[in-house]
Amino acid sequence: MTDAPHLSNETPEGDWADRMEQTVLDAALGLAPRLGWNSRMVRAACEACGLSQGDEELLLPNGARDLAALLSRRHDDRALATLAAVEAKSLKMRERIAAAVSARMEAGAADLEATRRCAAFLALPPNADLGLKMAWESADLLWNWAGDTATDWNHYSKRTILSGILIPALTMRWFDGREAAEAFVAARIENVMAFEKWKAGKDFDAPLKRVTDVLSRMRYGAKAPQ
Repeated sequence: MTDAPHLSNETPEGDWADRMEQTVLDAALGLAPRLGWNSRMVRAACEACGLSQGDEELLLPNGARDLAALLSRRHDDRALATLAAVEAKSLKMRERIAAAVSARMEAGAADLEATRRCAAFLALPPNADLGLKMAWESADLLWNWAGDTATDWNHYSKRTILSGILIPALTMRWFDGREAAEAFVAARIENVMAFEKWKAGKDFDAPLKRVTDVLSRMRYGAKAPQ
């Protein structure tokens, strides 16, 4: 193993850490198909990048969970780069969401074998919380791209619904292929649109609205727009 990298006086520690995280992630993508997504893979990836176990613990204190989060965010960035070429305002809302989910699915498919191992890791009960968190982050970014500006309870309900579509859609894309995943997404979007039309003008979700309004005020301040 080579000597661990040292910071120069000119290199901010945060910049080095960000670059090294991505370098280790690159190594992990090559190792995961053979080793799985686990602590053994993390150690091997760090060794390949010249990091000692002590360096690994500083850079990735949560090990494989940290790398899973880095991979999800890389895929988010890749999806947004694809969507940057799409004029969202020229599409109907259902078309925007379909395009956004499709871009996110294909972003992960570029690292398919490693992504499958990561998905299996996130499906384990001890990691389910992280999987939900990353799905929420992805849903938030995709809704922002689609032009959603809600800051009231709709901000949370939209992301909750889209997270519920993303998790199974991504799983289907990794393991069942694009055609099955795209069909699933199209059907779920139709269901959501039908539900939204049906509930319009009804107040059965008033208790949820009350809770999410409180969350909105906590996030945006007491004078959050309604």
